[in-house]
Amino acid sequence: MLQKFNPANRDILVNINGKLVHRDQAAISPFDSSVQGGDAVWEGLRVYGGRVFRLSAHLDRLRSSALALAFAEIPSHDRIRGAIRETLAANSMHDNAHIRLTLTRGVKITSGMDPRLNQSGPTLIVLAEHKAPVYDTGGLSLITSSVRRFAPDMLDPKIHHCNLIQSIMAKIEANAAGADDALVLDPRGFVAETNATHLFLVDDAGRVLTPRVVACPEGITRRVVLDLCAAHGIPHEVRDLSLTEFYRAAEVFCTGTMGELAAVTRIDGRTIGEGKPGPVLGRLASLFRGVVEREAEVP
Repeated sequence: MLQKFNPANRDILVNINGKLVHRDQAAISPFDSSVQGGDAVWEGLRVYGGRVFRLSAHLDRLRSSALALAFAEIPSHDRIRGAIRETLAANSMHDNAHIRLTLTRGVKITSGMDPRLNQSGPTLIVLAEHKAPVYDTGGLSLITSSVRRFAPDMLDPKIHHCNLIQSIMAKIEANAAGADDALVLDPRGFVAETNATHLFLVDDAGRVLTPRVVACPEGITRRVVLDLCAAHGIPHEVRDLSLTEFYRAAEVFCTGTMGELAAVTRIDGRTIGEGKPGPVLGRLASLFRGVVEREAEVP
């Protein structure tokens, strides 16, 4: 799976601290914390019919991550909503758009990792692109990466930070193996997530299972799927899951803002289930679309 350049994005305007700039001129300082050490937090947002799905939940998670990293200043939800609204309007984006929302600790007075060097407030970046869900709905292939997710006592996965080297290294392994993405384990050897999405399986009894969030973020789309299971009487469980349980599953699928819900039909050379998207995923995907129609928020 390799995303392609969309010509519709050739002249998009990027919002950096309230200033809209053509993508070719958009820039941040080499003294910005995101450049100096990946010292920033982010959210991925999807736009449906001029509204953003679960925007409040995403902004709450952004704020939570910034608080955990002791940002001295965090923009209000209203300010961020305004920046999103301005960016979408400036780019005439109404549907099939994805937003990368980034908040850095800001510009330092001199190079260094000490947060006390940040004395001018944070940098807020709103990057909106014309982008449909990126995953092939016919089925994805995964390989298990040698890279492990950190345990909470190493780096708490509830901090949605911009230092994504672990994920990039896992993705490099997937690319080398000819797979779409990489499955990543936690330090104990249980499945955590992929390099970019949360994972679910459906067992032979029709139960929907997903790993605990001990080595992966608190996913917003993941939460929607679990809530849908609870609301519609679909048996489900959150617990530690081994690779073998994924290998022998009737269905496997992944969830995330960038790609919504997508089937996984091959892991480490093994065909999953019947090798095609299954009925439980089909039902959940249909229910998910209903939630989007009801709950997407006006910025």
